[in-house]
Amino acid sequence: MRHMKTGMLCLISVIALTACEKRENGEFSKTLKNVNVIDESNLNDIMLSVADPNEAVTYFQRATRENPDRLDLQRGLGKSLLRAKRATEASVILGKIVQHEEATNDDRIDYANALIREGKWKEAEKALDAVPPTFETFERYRLEAIIADTNKEWKKADSFYQTAVGLTTTPASVLNNWGYSKLSRGDYVEAERLFGEAITYDPSLFTAKNNMVLARGARKNYRLPIIQVSQTERAQLLHTMALTAIKQGDVEVGKDLLGQAIETHPQHFEAAIRSLRTLES
Repeated sequence: MRHMKTGMLCLISVIALTACEKRENGEFSKTLKNVNVIDESNLNDIMLSVADPNEAVTYFQRATRENPDRLDLQRGLGKSLLRAKRATEASVILGKIVQHEEATNDDRIDYANALIREGKWKEAEKALDAVPPTFETFERYRLEAIIADTNKEWKKADSFYQTAVGLTTTPASVLNNWGYSKLSRGDYVEAERLFGEAITYDPSLFTAKNNMVLARGARKNYRLPIIQVSQTERAQLLHTMALTAIKQGDVEVGKDLLGQAIETHPQHFEAAIRSLRTLES
């Protein structure tokens, strides 16, 4: 009897120990899974922000194949395709996402962005119209401004640009777009001011510098603005100014500016040399 009791106690101990091990293993597995989810979330954020766009596309393509029902991975793929300038593919992915019951307003804005890059303006406008007016973000107003510009709704465009600028700490690209809008309307003074403001936020934004030269040249002001430029940039801006002068009939001024551009450039400036030769011949 005593042996029997001892055996039962041993059996109970083994069962209890096994139960503990299972519980501990289960808790460990759960903890490990949670850690993996955190790590994956961080990796997804990295892929969407600082990783090479094409590498990010490859990463999310593989992830969505392995987890086709994960909406967050589908979003990552759509955003990565946008970063990689593959708007057509992005619009297909994002178009499916906005049909999902868990789609967000950010998804609709990303979809509109992809459609704009495809040149599908009406569809993009419709996608933005699906976003309630109370949802106010920088990206939403940036896209609204671009669409209003395309529709030549200038007052709306200006209002949207103004709002977008106030919703970001890095408004250089929006100010440049707004300036180009003013340039296309013939408001050269205001365009130049906006390009100058864009440069104060991002001194490396060469597009704004080049546009500023176009705005000055359109008023036959053929002097470069006082802005921070490298030697190569200065030569390129002189070339832009020269072409602007020639286009407006000021050929001799243009030839002189081309000569300055060639002399300023630290290397062989083929485009300027070719333009000058064409004029002289």
